[in-house]
Amino acid sequence: MTEKTGANEEDARDQRESPGVWTAFRESSLAVKAVLAGVFINRVGGFLQIFLVLYLTAEGYSSKDAALALGVYGAGAVVGVLIGGLLAGRLGARNATVLSMTSTAVLVVSVLYLPTYQTVLAAVALCGLASQIYRPASAALMANLTPDDQQIMVFAMYRFALNVGAIAAPLVGFGLYRVNGDSYTLLFWGEALIALGYAAFARMALSAGKARASDTKPGETQSGESAPQRSALLRDYRFGVYLFAALFGSIVYAQTQSTLPLEVSAEGINIFWYTLAVSVNGLIVIVCELPLTKISQYWRYRVTVGLSYGLIAMGIALYGLPLGPAVIICGTVVWTMGEIIGGPAVFSYPAVASPPRLRGQYIGSFQFMWALGAAVGPVIGGILLGRIGHSVWPVMACFAVLSTVLGVWSVDESKKSAPEDKAVPEESELPR
Repeated sequence: MTEKTGANEEDARDQRESPGVWTAFRESSLAVKAVLAGVFINRVGGFLQIFLVLYLTAEGYSSKDAALALGVYGAGAVVGVLIGGLLAGRLGARNATVLSMTSTAVLVVSVLYLPTYQTVLAAVALCGLASQIYRPASAALMANLTPDDQQIMVFAMYRFALNVGAIAAPLVGFGLYRVNGDSYTLLFWGEALIALGYAAFARMALSAGKARASDTKPGETQSGESAPQRSALLRDYRFGVYLFAALFGSIVYAQTQSTLPLEVSAEGINIFWYTLAVSVNGLIVIVCELPLTKISQYWRYRVTVGLSYGLIAMGIALYGLPLGPAVIICGTVVWTMGEIIGGPAVFSYPAVASPPRLRGQYIGSFQFMWALGAAVGPVIGGILLGRIGHSVWPVMACFAVLSTVLGVWSVDESKKSAPEDKAVPEESELPR
């Protein structure tokens, strides 16, 4: 009884000492603030994916050609996350960001001046690839410089920056389009300048974060990873299951942005109800996720991950009812609750589960699987919708239940770093 009371008092003390949103932000290092600001800046400037189809059709290309280009961009982004994860330890956050954003700037502008569809397609694919190389290294740096008890909150801020930037990007892009006399030239140049600005910002705010050859310990590569460490990710079978949970979860999540609007249109339902659902989702995420994370950060990862995937499964299952405005809104609200309750935990767990020197690879592998699900999800949903119609939603609900079971089973609470194993930022990782 005494031991239980002492444990309860310790948990209560931990909760009192864990910082809230603004405290966590103020206490974070300059490098973490730079990553958060950079994510927002990069997201705000991400016009190409939003306006690519409109630009290509305005240039006289067919809708089929425009759709293919968008798909190629997505495929390039998936490969870029994979490459970024593999190179995270060698490049470091600063070098990865400078390389990623500088290449993106050149490739975005080139789309305006390339003479043939084939060259445009190649540039778009490379642009999608280049734009994602920085993400695993930046997220790994952010995780390395953040105490374990603040990981969920910091990743909640990371998601907040992404979401706010995603909402602002279409407005900024449309503004540049109108200012330029309904022309896309300023829009593309604007994205390039924003990318270059982000590269310059990262160059000043971050260090290379890469070990020198003279500092390399016996048995390690210059990237600071020994051969056994490099294979540790492949041997971590429970984390491998977690990656498949993320893949299935991402496939399900993608249906809300692809299959749902397709069925709404096919059923003759006013598109207003779908756009309203999207707006409700964005509003709930922006307004509620950070405050709710102040509470959910104290929960066990297994509980939070299970609630997240489980509520998403329930929301998707609701779409299986006779489709109408109430079903669309209610289903969206339910899965959005899953998103805001567990999103920060789901995205921060790879950083907690990984050995400090392999955080870039763990985070990169998770981001790769999530991006892969986002890429193949619309294709799978479209095929199922064409073959089985409205029954696509019970099938997707089964996918969501599978992701819930895999996610709950794969979370290993013992992976939380012991006090002596907590990541301590090396001098090379700190901003100058």
